[in-house]
Amino acid sequence: MREPDGRARLAAALRRPSRGQAVAGLLLAVLGFAAVTQVRANGQDDSYVGARQGDLIQYINSLSLASQRTQDQIAKLERTRDALGSDTEARRTALARARQQATTLGILAGTVPAVGSGVRVTVTDPGRGVGTNQLIDGLQELRDAGAEVIELNDEVRVVAQTSLQDASGGGVLVDGTLLKPPYVIDAIGDPHTLATALDFTGGFISEVDEVGATVDVERLGTVEIASVRRPTAPKYAAPDSTG
Repeated sequence: MREPDGRARLAAALRRPSRGQAVAGLLLAVLGFAAVTQVRANGQDDSYVGARQGDLIQYINSLSLASQRTQDQIAKLERTRDALGSDTEARRTALARARQQATTLGILAGTVPAVGSGVRVTVTDPGRGVGTNQLIDGLQELRDAGAEVIELNDEVRVVAQTSLQDASGGGVLVDGTLLKPPYVIDAIGDPHTLATALDFTGGFISEVDEVGATVDVERLGTVEIASVRRPTAPKYAAPDSTG
């Protein structure tokens, strides 16, 4: 039998390569890829090869200027960010203070409900002897003792402009609302101070006793006052814009 010639052996080797031939082929492929990559890299660097020193210095200066401009823009944006953050925080603080002040003024003006510790004063008057004189004295004594919010009979919020007058058929008109005994005064403030202010010689409790009525004072940890007044625009006063 005739042995295969060289061409036949090469064709057979290509159809069925040995492990050594496969490894050699892989190495050659990797070497070829590295050579192509190096050539491309050299081609990219060729733009600076042979450049004059002045050109290289100009390139470096251009890069430095671009870098400086970028840094300046970053610093400007950071300052803007910090300023916006400060302005936002300032607006939040101002808004919180305005809301707090509005709530405080609303409580004092009687335009919002209120809750807190205080006293409940109940005046029992079977003989209808209690009138505006006694009630005004009682309200004034509570105010002098630091009462922040006062309400009569769960109906009328007592404020600085509140007016009282005796009704012809009995009872008392408070800001136009007819109230009849028993009179209940709810006041928010320090319970001990408020109760003590009503019970002294010649004070509210003494005046009520003189007309045949009685006073009961409860010191409470929580007094809820729900009645409110509708705010009215001032007729003569206006904000001073020159201040």
